[in-house]
Amino acid sequence: MSGQAIFCICLFVVIIALIATEKIHRTVLALSGAVILLISGIVSFDEAIGAIDWNTLGVLCGMMIFVAVVKHSGLFQYIAIKAARLAKADPWRIMVYFMIITAVLSAVLDNVTTVLLVGPMTFTICRILHLNPVPYFITQIIASNIGGTATLIGDPPNIMLGSMADIPFADFLIVDAPCVVVVMVVIIVVFRFLYRKQVIGGTETAYMEEVMALNERDEIKDLALFRKSVVMIGLIVVAFLLHDTLGLKSSYIALAAAAIMLLIGRQNVEECIFDVEWPTIWFFIGLFIIVGGLEVTGVITFLAQLIIEATGGNVILTMVVLLWGSAIFSAILDNIPFVAAVIPIVLAMEATGMDVTPLWWAISLGACFGGNGTLIGASANVVLSGISNREGYPITFVNYLKIGFPLMILSVAIAMVYLLIIF
Repeated sequence: MSGQAIFCICLFVVIIALIATEKIHRTVLALSGAVILLISGIVSFDEAIGAIDWNTLGVLCGMMIFVAVVKHSGLFQYIAIKAARLAKADPWRIMVYFMIITAVLSAVLDNVTTVLLVGPMTFTICRILHLNPVPYFITQIIASNIGGTATLIGDPPNIMLGSMADIPFADFLIVDAPCVVVVMVVIIVVFRFLYRKQVIGGTETAYMEEVMALNERDEIKDLALFRKSVVMIGLIVVAFLLHDTLGLKSSYIALAAAAIMLLIGRQNVEECIFDVEWPTIWFFIGLFIIVGGLEVTGVITFLAQLIIEATGGNVILTMVVLLWGSAIFSAILDNIPFVAAVIPIVLAMEATGMDVTPLWWAISLGACFGGNGTLIGASANVVLSGISNREGYPITFVNYLKIGFPLMILSVAIAMVYLLIIF
Protein backbone atom coordinates (compact mmCIF):
# COMPACT_ATOMS: atom_id res chain seq x y z
CA MET A 1 0.00 0.00 0.00
CA SER A 2 1.37 3.42 -1.00
CA GLY A 3 2.20 6.27 1.33
CA GLN A 4 -0.67 8.31 -0.10
CA ALA A 5 -3.10 5.47 0.63
CA ILE A 6 -1.91 5.21 4.23
CA PHE A 7 -2.22 9.00 4.58
CA CYS A 8 -5.83 8.89 3.28
CA ILE A 9 -6.73 6.12 5.72
CA CYS A 10 -5.24 8.04 8.65
CA LEU A 11 -7.01 11.23 7.59
CA PHE A 12 -10.36 9.43 7.29
CA VAL A 13 -9.98 7.73 10.71
CA VAL A 14 -9.01 11.00 12.41
CA ILE A 15 -11.97 12.87 10.90
CA ILE A 16 -14.43 10.12 11.87
CA ALA A 17 -13.03 10.06 15.42
CA LEU A 18 -13.36 13.83 15.73
CA ILE A 19 -16.92 13.69 14.36
CA ALA A 20 -17.78 11.18 17.10
CA THR A 21 -16.47 13.52 19.82
CA GLU A 22 -18.73 16.36 18.55
CA LYS A 23 -16.04 18.86 19.65
CA ILE A 24 -15.77 20.32 16.16
CA HIS A 25 -18.68 20.69 13.74
CA ARG A 26 -18.74 17.76 11.32
CA THR A 27 -19.07 20.09 8.31
CA VAL A 28 -15.85 21.88 9.27
CA LEU A 29 -14.08 18.53 9.61
CA ALA A 30 -15.31 17.16 6.28
CA LEU A 31 -14.40 20.29 4.35
CA SER A 32 -11.02 20.49 6.09
CA GLY A 33 -10.27 16.91 5.06
CA ALA A 34 -11.28 17.63 1.47
CA VAL A 35 -9.06 20.73 1.34
CA ILE A 36 -6.09 18.78 2.76
CA LEU A 37 -6.44 16.19 -0.01
CA LEU A 38 -6.67 18.89 -2.68
CA ILE A 39 -3.72 20.92 -1.39
CA SER A 40 -1.56 17.81 -0.99
CA GLY A 41 -2.26 16.85 -4.60
CA ILE A 42 -3.57 13.40 -3.66
CA VAL A 43 -6.90 14.33 -5.26
CA SER A 44 -7.07 16.64 -8.27
CA PHE A 45 -9.81 19.23 -8.69
CA ASP A 46 -11.45 17.19 -11.47
CA GLU A 47 -11.29 14.01 -9.35
CA ALA A 48 -12.87 15.90 -6.42
CA ILE A 49 -15.74 17.14 -8.58
CA GLY A 50 -16.19 13.65 -10.03
CA ALA A 51 -16.30 12.10 -6.54
CA ILE A 52 -19.29 14.23 -5.49
CA ASP A 53 -22.63 12.47 -5.91
CA TRP A 54 -24.70 15.32 -7.30
CA ASN A 55 -27.84 13.17 -7.47
CA THR A 56 -27.79 12.69 -3.69
CA LEU A 57 -27.29 16.42 -3.14
CA GLY A 58 -30.11 17.17 -5.56
CA VAL A 59 -32.55 14.94 -3.69
CA LEU A 60 -31.60 16.48 -0.33
CA CYS A 61 -31.80 20.09 -1.54
CA GLY A 62 -35.03 19.52 -3.45
CA MET A 63 -36.87 17.88 -0.56
CA MET A 64 -35.59 20.43 1.96
CA ILE A 65 -36.86 23.33 -0.17
CA PHE A 66 -40.17 21.52 -0.76
CA VAL A 67 -40.73 21.07 2.99
CA ALA A 68 -39.66 24.66 3.67
CA VAL A 69 -42.58 25.83 1.52
CA VAL A 70 -45.12 23.26 2.73
CA LYS A 71 -44.56 23.98 6.43
CA HIS A 72 -46.05 27.46 5.95
CA SER A 73 -49.41 25.83 5.21
CA GLY A 74 -49.76 24.37 8.72
CA LEU A 75 -50.15 20.85 7.31
CA PHE A 76 -47.84 19.19 9.82
CA GLN A 77 -49.38 20.95 12.84
CA TYR A 78 -52.80 19.96 11.52
CA ILE A 79 -51.75 16.29 11.40
CA ALA A 80 -50.34 16.43 14.94
CA ILE A 81 -53.44 17.96 16.53
CA LYS A 82 -55.72 15.67 14.54
CA ALA A 83 -53.79 12.64 15.81
CA ALA A 84 -53.94 13.81 19.44
CA ARG A 85 -57.71 14.26 19.21
CA LEU A 86 -58.22 10.93 17.46
CA ALA A 87 -56.26 9.41 20.35
CA LYS A 88 -58.84 10.95 22.73
CA ALA A 89 -55.88 12.67 24.46
CA ASP A 90 -54.86 9.30 25.88
CA PRO A 91 -51.08 9.50 26.58
CA TRP A 92 -50.31 5.98 25.34
CA ARG A 93 -52.36 6.32 22.18
CA ILE A 94 -50.73 9.69 21.50
CA MET A 95 -47.32 8.03 21.79
CA VAL A 96 -48.29 5.31 19.31
CA TYR A 97 -49.98 7.69 16.87
CA PHE A 98 -47.04 10.08 16.92
CA MET A 99 -44.63 7.20 16.36
CA ILE A 100 -46.63 6.13 13.31
CA ILE A 101 -46.86 9.71 12.03
CA THR A 102 -43.12 10.17 12.50
CA ALA A 103 -42.36 6.90 10.69
CA VAL A 104 -44.67 7.69 7.76
CA LEU A 105 -43.48 11.28 7.36
CA SER A 106 -39.87 10.12 7.61
CA ALA A 107 -40.53 7.76 4.71
CA VAL A 108 -42.25 10.38 2.55
CA LEU A 109 -40.03 13.34 3.44
CA ASP A 110 -36.83 12.67 5.40
CA ASN A 111 -36.28 11.90 9.08
CA VAL A 112 -34.42 15.11 10.01
CA THR A 113 -37.14 17.33 8.56
CA THR A 114 -39.83 15.19 10.19
CA VAL A 115 -38.46 15.47 13.73
CA LEU A 116 -38.01 19.22 13.29
CA LEU A 117 -41.73 19.45 12.50
CA VAL A 118 -43.16 16.87 14.91
CA GLY A 119 -40.89 17.58 17.91
CA PRO A 120 -42.21 21.05 18.89
CA MET A 121 -45.83 19.94 18.54
CA THR A 122 -45.14 16.88 20.71
CA PHE A 123 -43.73 19.12 23.42
CA THR A 124 -46.80 21.39 23.28
CA ILE A 125 -49.20 18.46 23.78
CA CYS A 126 -47.06 16.94 26.55
CA ARG A 127 -46.99 20.32 28.33
CA ILE A 128 -50.80 20.54 28.24
CA LEU A 129 -51.09 16.99 29.60
CA HIS A 130 -48.33 17.63 32.17
CA LEU A 131 -46.31 14.70 30.85
CA ASN A 132 -42.55 14.24 30.64
CA PRO A 133 -41.83 14.61 26.89
CA VAL A 134 -38.55 12.62 26.99
CA PRO A 135 -40.19 9.19 26.42
CA TYR A 136 -42.12 10.68 23.48
CA PHE A 137 -38.98 12.19 21.97
CA ILE A 138 -37.06 8.92 22.33
CA THR A 139 -39.85 6.92 20.67
CA GLN A 140 -39.91 9.45 17.82
CA ILE A 141 -36.14 9.21 17.33
CA ILE A 142 -36.48 5.43 17.03
CA ALA A 143 -39.52 5.72 14.74
CA SER A 144 -37.89 8.30 12.47
CA ASN A 145 -34.90 6.09 11.73
CA ILE A 146 -37.04 3.00 11.24
CA GLY A 147 -39.60 4.77 9.04
CA GLY A 148 -36.91 6.48 6.98
CA THR A 149 -35.56 3.05 6.06
CA ALA A 150 -38.66 2.22 4.03
CA THR A 151 -38.02 4.50 1.03
CA LEU A 152 -35.24 5.90 -1.11
CA ILE A 153 -35.79 9.46 0.18
CA GLY A 154 -36.42 8.67 3.85
CA ASP A 155 -32.85 8.52 5.14
CA PRO A 156 -29.57 9.89 3.67
CA PRO A 157 -27.95 6.42 3.51
CA ASN A 158 -30.80 5.23 1.27
CA ILE A 159 -30.53 8.33 -0.91
CA MET A 160 -26.83 7.56 -1.38
CA LEU A 161 -27.49 3.86 -2.08
CA GLY A 162 -30.24 4.65 -4.57
CA SER A 163 -28.03 7.13 -6.40
CA MET A 164 -24.63 5.41 -6.38
CA ALA A 165 -25.93 1.83 -6.78
CA ASP A 166 -28.75 2.85 -9.15
CA ILE A 167 -31.54 1.29 -7.05
CA PRO A 168 -35.08 2.45 -8.02
CA PHE A 169 -37.51 3.95 -5.51
CA ALA A 170 -39.94 1.05 -5.91
CA ASP A 171 -37.28 -1.48 -4.92
CA PHE A 172 -36.93 0.11 -1.50
CA LEU A 173 -40.67 -0.26 -0.97
CA ILE A 174 -40.59 -3.88 -2.12
CA VAL A 175 -37.56 -4.97 -0.07
CA ASP A 176 -37.15 -2.60 2.90
CA ALA A 177 -40.75 -1.57 3.66
CA PRO A 178 -42.06 -5.02 4.78
CA CYS A 179 -39.18 -5.36 7.23
CA VAL A 180 -39.84 -1.82 8.49
CA VAL A 181 -43.50 -2.65 9.20
CA VAL A 182 -42.55 -5.75 11.21
CA VAL A 183 -39.89 -3.89 13.19
CA MET A 184 -42.27 -0.99 13.94
CA VAL A 185 -44.91 -3.37 15.32
CA VAL A 186 -42.34 -5.11 17.53
CA ILE A 187 -40.89 -1.81 18.77
CA ILE A 188 -44.34 -0.45 19.67
CA VAL A 189 -45.02 -3.60 21.71
CA VAL A 190 -41.67 -3.15 23.49
CA PHE A 191 -42.47 0.48 24.32
CA ARG A 192 -45.86 -0.62 25.67
CA PHE A 193 -44.02 -2.45 28.47
CA LEU A 194 -41.03 -0.09 28.71
CA TYR A 195 -43.05 3.07 29.34
CA ARG A 196 -46.11 1.49 30.93
CA LYS A 197 -45.78 3.28 34.29
CA GLN A 198 -44.67 6.61 32.85
CA VAL A 199 -47.27 6.99 30.12
CA ILE A 200 -50.28 4.77 30.74
CA GLY A 201 -52.84 6.21 33.14
CA GLY A 202 -52.53 8.97 35.69
CA THR A 203 -53.37 11.93 33.44
CA GLU A 204 -56.02 14.25 34.85
CA THR A 205 -59.25 14.56 32.90
CA ALA A 206 -59.02 18.38 32.83
CA TYR A 207 -55.71 18.21 30.95
CA MET A 208 -57.14 15.72 28.46
CA GLU A 209 -60.15 17.97 27.88
CA GLU A 210 -57.78 20.84 27.09
CA VAL A 211 -56.19 18.80 24.31
CA MET A 212 -59.61 17.72 23.00
CA ALA A 213 -60.60 21.40 22.89
CA LEU A 214 -57.87 22.10 20.33
CA ASN A 215 -59.08 22.45 16.75
CA GLU A 216 -56.75 21.18 14.05
CA ARG A 217 -58.36 23.54 11.51
CA ASP A 218 -57.03 26.46 13.50
CA GLU A 219 -53.52 25.27 12.61
CA ILE A 220 -54.11 25.78 8.89
CA LYS A 221 -52.29 29.02 8.11
CA ASP A 222 -52.88 29.05 4.36
CA LEU A 223 -55.77 26.91 3.07
CA ALA A 224 -54.81 27.21 -0.60
CA LEU A 225 -51.22 26.20 0.14
CA PHE A 226 -52.52 23.40 2.39
CA ARG A 227 -54.49 21.87 -0.49
CA LYS A 228 -51.65 22.31 -2.96
CA SER A 229 -49.26 20.65 -0.51
CA VAL A 230 -51.44 17.56 -0.07
CA VAL A 231 -51.77 17.15 -3.85
CA MET A 232 -48.05 17.70 -4.42
CA ILE A 233 -47.00 15.16 -1.77
CA GLY A 234 -49.19 12.56 -3.51
CA LEU A 235 -47.72 13.43 -6.92
CA ILE A 236 -44.16 13.25 -5.58
CA VAL A 237 -44.68 9.74 -4.20
CA VAL A 238 -46.12 8.60 -7.54
CA ALA A 239 -43.28 10.27 -9.45
CA PHE A 240 -40.65 8.60 -7.26
CA LEU A 241 -42.33 5.23 -7.77
CA LEU A 242 -42.19 5.72 -11.56
CA HIS A 243 -38.85 7.52 -11.84
CA ASP A 244 -37.03 4.41 -13.08
CA THR A 245 -39.73 3.68 -15.67
CA LEU A 246 -39.67 7.31 -16.81
CA GLY A 247 -35.88 7.27 -17.02
CA LEU A 248 -35.57 10.19 -14.58
CA LYS A 249 -33.06 10.49 -11.77
CA SER A 250 -34.57 10.91 -8.29
CA SER A 251 -32.89 14.32 -8.00
CA TYR A 252 -34.82 15.58 -11.04
CA ILE A 253 -38.10 14.78 -9.30
CA ALA A 254 -37.06 16.33 -5.97
CA LEU A 255 -35.78 19.52 -7.62
CA ALA A 256 -38.84 19.73 -9.87
CA ALA A 257 -41.09 19.41 -6.80
CA ALA A 258 -39.13 22.19 -5.08
CA ALA A 259 -39.38 24.46 -8.12
CA ILE A 260 -43.13 23.85 -8.52
CA MET A 261 -43.81 24.52 -4.83
CA LEU A 262 -41.77 27.73 -4.93
CA LEU A 263 -43.83 28.75 -7.97
CA ILE A 264 -47.32 27.86 -6.73
CA GLY A 265 -46.70 28.30 -3.01
CA ARG A 266 -46.05 32.03 -3.28
CA GLN A 267 -43.85 32.10 -0.20
CA ASN A 268 -40.71 34.13 0.39
CA VAL A 269 -38.23 32.37 -1.90
CA GLU A 270 -35.13 33.60 -0.08
CA GLU A 271 -36.53 32.44 3.25
CA CYS A 272 -37.37 28.97 1.89
CA ILE A 273 -33.93 28.49 0.35
CA PHE A 274 -32.34 29.76 3.57
CA ASP A 275 -34.18 26.94 5.40
CA VAL A 276 -32.12 24.33 3.54
CA GLU A 277 -29.69 22.65 5.94
CA TRP A 278 -26.65 23.96 4.09
CA PRO A 279 -24.17 22.63 6.72
CA THR A 280 -25.45 19.12 5.91
CA ILE A 281 -25.08 19.70 2.17
CA TRP A 282 -21.49 20.91 2.56
CA PHE A 283 -20.76 18.02 4.92
CA PHE A 284 -21.76 15.63 2.14
CA ILE A 285 -19.57 17.47 -0.38
CA GLY A 286 -16.50 17.27 1.86
CA LEU A 287 -17.21 13.65 2.71
CA PHE A 288 -17.59 12.59 -0.92
CA ILE A 289 -14.20 14.14 -1.73
CA ILE A 290 -12.52 12.34 1.21
CA VAL A 291 -13.99 9.01 0.10
CA GLY A 292 -12.87 9.89 -3.43
CA GLY A 293 -9.33 10.11 -2.02
CA LEU A 294 -9.71 6.57 -0.68
CA GLU A 295 -10.78 5.44 -4.14
CA VAL A 296 -8.02 7.07 -6.21
CA THR A 297 -5.32 5.74 -3.87
CA GLY A 298 -6.60 2.16 -4.14
CA VAL A 299 -7.80 1.80 -0.54
CA ILE A 300 -11.37 0.92 -1.58
CA THR A 301 -10.25 -1.86 -3.92
CA PHE A 302 -7.92 -3.24 -1.25
CA LEU A 303 -10.74 -3.36 1.34
CA ALA A 304 -13.09 -5.03 -1.14
CA GLN A 305 -10.56 -7.77 -1.80
CA LEU A 306 -9.98 -8.14 1.94
CA ILE A 307 -13.70 -8.69 2.63
CA ILE A 308 -14.04 -11.19 -0.23
CA GLU A 309 -11.06 -13.16 1.08
CA ALA A 310 -12.35 -13.08 4.67
CA THR A 311 -15.80 -14.38 3.69
CA GLY A 312 -14.54 -16.70 0.97
CA GLY A 313 -16.74 -14.88 -1.54
CA ASN A 314 -19.87 -16.29 0.13
CA VAL A 315 -22.64 -13.78 -0.60
CA ILE A 316 -24.86 -14.71 2.36
CA LEU A 317 -21.99 -14.58 4.86
CA THR A 318 -20.87 -11.26 3.41
CA MET A 319 -24.45 -9.99 3.67
CA VAL A 320 -24.66 -10.85 7.39
CA VAL A 321 -21.22 -9.31 8.06
CA LEU A 322 -22.18 -6.09 6.27
CA LEU A 323 -25.57 -5.94 8.03
CA TRP A 324 -24.08 -6.11 11.53
CA GLY A 325 -21.00 -4.13 10.57
CA SER A 326 -23.17 -1.34 9.13
CA ALA A 327 -25.33 -1.32 12.26
CA ILE A 328 -22.48 -1.23 14.79
CA PHE A 329 -20.41 1.33 12.92
CA SER A 330 -23.47 3.50 12.23
CA ALA A 331 -24.33 3.46 15.93
CA ILE A 332 -20.83 4.47 17.00
CA LEU A 333 -20.33 6.99 14.19
CA ASP A 334 -22.84 8.84 12.05
CA ASN A 335 -24.30 6.46 9.47
CA ILE A 336 -23.64 8.87 6.57
CA PRO A 337 -19.80 8.69 6.49
CA PHE A 338 -19.89 4.92 6.96
CA VAL A 339 -22.21 4.38 4.01
CA ALA A 340 -20.21 6.83 1.88
CA ALA A 341 -17.12 4.70 2.52
CA VAL A 342 -18.68 1.25 2.11
CA ILE A 343 -20.62 1.82 -1.17
CA PRO A 344 -17.46 2.01 -3.32
CA ILE A 345 -16.21 -1.16 -1.60
CA VAL A 346 -19.32 -3.09 -2.67
CA LEU A 347 -19.08 -1.62 -6.18
CA ALA A 348 -15.50 -2.90 -6.33
CA MET A 349 -16.74 -6.33 -5.20
CA GLU A 350 -19.38 -6.23 -7.95
CA ALA A 351 -16.62 -5.56 -10.48
CA THR A 352 -15.12 -8.95 -9.59
CA GLY A 353 -18.35 -10.67 -10.72
CA MET A 354 -19.89 -11.11 -7.28
CA ASP A 355 -23.70 -10.82 -6.92
CA VAL A 356 -23.98 -7.84 -4.58
CA THR A 357 -27.77 -7.36 -4.62
CA PRO A 358 -28.28 -8.75 -1.07
CA LEU A 359 -25.38 -6.59 0.13
CA TRP A 360 -27.11 -3.33 -0.79
CA TRP A 361 -30.11 -4.25 1.35
CA ALA A 362 -27.87 -5.35 4.21
CA ILE A 363 -26.20 -1.93 4.17
CA SER A 364 -29.53 -0.11 3.92
CA LEU A 365 -31.18 -1.93 6.82
CA GLY A 366 -28.02 -2.06 8.92
CA ALA A 367 -27.04 1.60 8.53
CA CYS A 368 -30.56 2.99 8.99
CA PHE A 369 -31.51 0.76 11.94
CA GLY A 370 -28.01 1.15 13.38
CA GLY A 371 -28.57 4.90 13.60
CA ASN A 372 -30.84 4.16 16.58
CA GLY A 373 -27.98 2.67 18.60
CA THR A 374 -26.63 5.87 20.13
CA LEU A 375 -27.51 9.54 20.39
CA ILE A 376 -24.96 10.38 17.65
CA GLY A 377 -25.90 7.48 15.37
CA ALA A 378 -28.05 9.59 13.04
CA SER A 379 -28.73 13.25 12.38
CA ALA A 380 -32.36 12.98 13.52
CA ASN A 381 -31.19 11.80 16.96
CA VAL A 382 -29.02 14.88 17.44
CA VAL A 383 -31.73 17.25 16.19
CA LEU A 384 -34.57 15.93 18.37
CA SER A 385 -32.40 15.59 21.48
CA GLY A 386 -31.38 19.21 20.92
CA ILE A 387 -35.04 20.26 20.89
CA SER A 388 -35.62 18.35 24.14
CA ASN A 389 -32.57 19.89 25.78
CA ARG A 390 -33.64 23.42 24.81
CA GLU A 391 -37.03 22.83 26.42
CA GLY A 392 -35.38 21.83 29.70
CA TYR A 393 -35.71 18.04 29.37
CA PRO A 394 -32.20 16.76 28.64
CA ILE A 395 -31.70 13.43 26.91
CA THR A 396 -28.24 12.27 27.96
CA PHE A 397 -26.03 9.98 25.90
CA VAL A 398 -26.09 7.24 28.54
CA ASN A 399 -29.84 7.37 29.19
CA TYR A 400 -30.56 7.09 25.50
CA LEU A 401 -27.98 4.31 25.09
CA LYS A 402 -29.83 2.13 27.62
CA ILE A 403 -32.91 2.20 25.41
CA GLY A 404 -31.62 2.80 21.90
CA PHE A 405 -28.84 0.23 21.73
CA PRO A 406 -30.90 -2.84 22.82
CA LEU A 407 -33.69 -1.81 20.43
CA MET A 408 -31.13 -1.42 17.66
CA ILE A 409 -29.83 -4.95 18.30
CA LEU A 410 -33.42 -6.26 18.26
CA SER A 411 -34.31 -4.51 14.99
CA VAL A 412 -31.11 -5.65 13.25
CA ALA A 413 -31.71 -9.23 14.43
CA ILE A 414 -35.18 -9.08 12.85
CA ALA A 415 -33.62 -7.63 9.68
CA MET A 416 -31.08 -10.48 9.57
CA VAL A 417 -33.82 -13.14 9.76
CA TYR A 418 -35.80 -11.24 7.12
CA LEU A 419 -32.83 -11.03 4.71
CA LEU A 420 -31.97 -14.70 5.22
CA ILE A 421 -35.56 -15.60 4.31
CA ILE A 422 -35.79 -13.52 1.13
CA PHE A 423 -32.26 -14.19 -0.11
